Formats: sequence, structure tokens, C-alpha cells
Amino acid sequence: MTQHNKINYIEIPAKNIEATKAFFSEVFDWSFVDYGPDYCSFAAQGVDGGFFKSELVVSTKNGSPLIVLYSNSLEETQAKIEKSGGKTIKPIFSFPGGRRFHFSDPSGNEFAVWSE
Repeated sequence: MTQHNKINYIEIPAKNIEATKAFFSEVFDWSFVDYGPDYCSFAAQGVDGGFFKSELVVSTKNGSPLIVLYSNSLEETQAKIEKSGGKTIKPIFSFPGGRRFHFSDPSGNEFAVWSE
């Protein structure tokens, strides 16, 4: 449901749309709708969004917002990420309220995964 003044959609750069789709499908079971060779969208993943073809990357070092996903099992999710071509860029650490790690997808974008 679209709500007034709420975050509704997020767009993320991807160097390789097909590799990005494969990665997020394998690791997080996302599905996509293609809108030509340079854009695909995803829905029902907490917030809807899409990936657009670009050489740019999302990184907290560059001041980008950090997209944080949730997992019931951090270690299992981390293993799936690494098996599917992602890289752990900040190992699992504790913070008030849980634990998390940061990873990069095949395009080099930084994301995080957390759990209680």
C-alpha cells in the first residue's frame, strides 16, 4: 500500500543487471520484472525498488545510505552471499539490539544484514 510521506521506492545502481538479478534471486529469493536491458524492478521486499545500469556504486564510505536486510540466521545468509559471488566487507559484529555484517554484491554495492 502506498502511504503519504513514506519511503515508497528505492533505486540502486548495478554494473551488470543480469548478475545482480541472479545474485539477489539466489541469496534472498527475490524476483524481478525487466523494463528493457538497463532496468529491473523488485517488489514485496520490505520496500519496492529497482536496479538501473550504472558504473556507480553505493558505499557508506561515499556517504551513501546503507540498505540493511534482515535474516533469521546471519551465518547461513553470509555463506549464501559468499557462495553466490558477494563479498563480506565487514565481518559479523555486535551492536545494541543484535548482530550484523556488511557485504558487497557483484556490482560492488554495500549492503548489511542484521539479526537479533
